[in-house]
Amino acid sequence: MSRILVINSGSSSVKYRLYDQLDPYADPASERGGQASGGGPAVVLAEGVVERIGEPGGGPTDHESAIRQVLDGIDRSGLTGVGHRVVHGGRRYVEPTLIDDEVFAGITELVPLAPLHNPANLTGIAVTRQLLPDVPQVAVFDTAFHRTLPESASHYAIDAETARQHGIRRYGFHGTSHAYVSRRTAALLGRAYEETNTITLHLGNGASACAVAGGRSVATSMGMSPLEGLVMGTRSGDVDPTVVFHLNRTAGMSLDEIDDLLNHRSGLLGLSGANDMREVLRRRVDGDEAADLAFRAYCERIRFYVGGYLALLGRLDAITFTAGVGEHAAPVRSTALAGLEPLGVTVDSERNAGSGDRLISPDGASVAVCVIATNEELEIAQQTATLLA
Repeated sequence: MSRILVINSGSSSVKYRLYDQLDPYADPASERGGQASGGGPAVVLAEGVVERIGEPGGGPTDHESAIRQVLDGIDRSGLTGVGHRVVHGGRRYVEPTLIDDEVFAGITELVPLAPLHNPANLTGIAVTRQLLPDVPQVAVFDTAFHRTLPESASHYAIDAETARQHGIRRYGFHGTSHAYVSRRTAALLGRAYEETNTITLHLGNGASACAVAGGRSVATSMGMSPLEGLVMGTRSGDVDPTVVFHLNRTAGMSLDEIDDLLNHRSGLLGLSGANDMREVLRRRVDGDEAADLAFRAYCERIRFYVGGYLALLGRLDAITFTAGVGEHAAPVRSTALAGLEPLGVTVDSERNAGSGDRLISPDGASVAVCVIATNEELEIAQQTATLLA
């Protein structure tokens, strides 16, 4: 049995979860995911989040203080390993990887591909290695699940040599969530994972769609960075690249200013003034036209990707919603799939209004529509335990 600490070190927060009695050979997405060999479930000994790091009057002054706060508050005895979420692994890291100085340097070299994410991940790794020098540390990469993307899906149609020199390609993100949820969907349906075709919709403040064919990611909406694809809380998703040139030439905006616009002042926030879907839905009910526009744009982009991925897969067994919006916003689920009934996609309003992991499609529907709570921490812990075993 393993005792695994999972660390997710973000730009302004550190999330953590400590698992005990974790079976390294269990399937975390099965009905008894993470079970111990004796039949009982893995135990969550501690979990939480340290927020507002470095903010005036907020939390800890830096990530080292935050990590120390986490480690001081948990029982570190018998710790088997630490699993770190790392957003970008590039083409180099496509499996969970034991962290040493060489790997740390390799992740550092990938910072230009994920300047908003990898630096915070690296800080979390550096501090934890310093404070727990005798405990093995494992990097689990968001991009790794998408290593199976076919070349035609991962390449952008630009000059091939330029793309090769600068690492420009589709990498995809939210990989641990798409992996967990697609396997959990197959288990919920009682189907073999390698025979199940699923579209998974991870809808949180960041959002992405993924087409999973027999356990392999074959298409995903995020690309070289987590900016591409669906409308998100503060990110634009798909835009014509000319928007960048136009804002630079006619508005005099610098590249950093445009980067900030597309990543932090767009999406739901840019369209409605609110980045939280709960607030958008509340304002929409009150007749706010901007909120209604944001809601419709959000749902229509999802429907666009679902339709495209259905055509790509050829045969679709399930569509699964997950993450904060996906799990809790019934109007998003019903509206995003509205009009797809001729393709076998239907949502039952009573089931859609329920809670927990469940089917929300009617009995006999040719495509199952599911809601499943993601568990990225368990997926990271399981991958860490398996590698170390």
